[in-house]
Amino acid sequence: MNNLFNKTIKATIINVIVALLITLAIIIVGYLFFGAKIDETISIINKLSINSTNKEIEKLSKEERRKETTITTKSIENYPEYGTQYATIEISEINVKLPVYYGDTLEVLKNGVGHSSGSYFPGEGGSIVYMGHNSKNTFRNFSQLKNNNKIIIKTNYGEYHYKIYDMKLINETEIDKLPIQREKEILMIYTCYPFNNIGYASQRYVVYAELEE
Repeated sequence: MNNLFNKTIKATIINVIVALLITLAIIIVGYLFFGAKIDETISIINKLSINSTNKEIEKLSKEERRKETTITTKSIENYPEYGTQYATIEISEINVKLPVYYGDTLEVLKNGVGHSSGSYFPGEGGSIVYMGHNSKNTFRNFSQLKNNNKIIIKTNYGEYHYKIYDMKLINETEIDKLPIQREKEILMIYTCYPFNNIGYASQRYVVYAELEE
C-alpha cells in the first residue's frame, strides 16, 4: 500500500513538473514569435494612460504661441506639422537617443517621444512637455537619472541643453505638477509608473530639467 501511495505521489510530482516545463516552453515560444505584437498591445494600453494626462493640458495654437513668444528667447518661423518629427532627444546616462514628434498619437508614441501640443517648443522660453512609454526602448530606466544629469534636444533650428533638477512621482490627475508657463524654459518629461507596469497606470514619473544658459 505504501509503495503504491509513494508511486502515485511521485507520478503526480513528475506530471506537475512536466506541465510547468511545457507551459514555460509555450510562453518562451509565444514571446519569440509574438513578442512584437505583445509589446505593441502593451504600448496601446500604456498610451491610454499617457494620453489621459496629456488631454488635460490646454491646447496652445500656433498663433497664440507666436504672439506670446514675442517677449521670450525665440520665435520659431516654421512650426512642424502635427505628427511629424522635428527633433531628437539624447540622455547619455540611460543610453537614450530617440526621435521627437509633435503630437501624442498612438503612432507617435510607438515610434518615439511625443510633444504635447499644449506646451511650448525648445527655445521659446516656456514649459515644454514630452511623454513616452515606459518600455525598455524608451523611458524604463528613468529611475536611474539624477539631478544635474543632462538632456540634449537637437531640433532642425537649434540645439538645446537642459539640466535635471527634480524628479517626481505624481498621480495622473495632478496636472498642476505639469504647469504651462512662459517665465522660464522648463522641460518636463513623463512616463507611466511603475516602469514594469503592464496595463493601465494611474501614476506618472516626471523628470524636470531647466535650460542651461
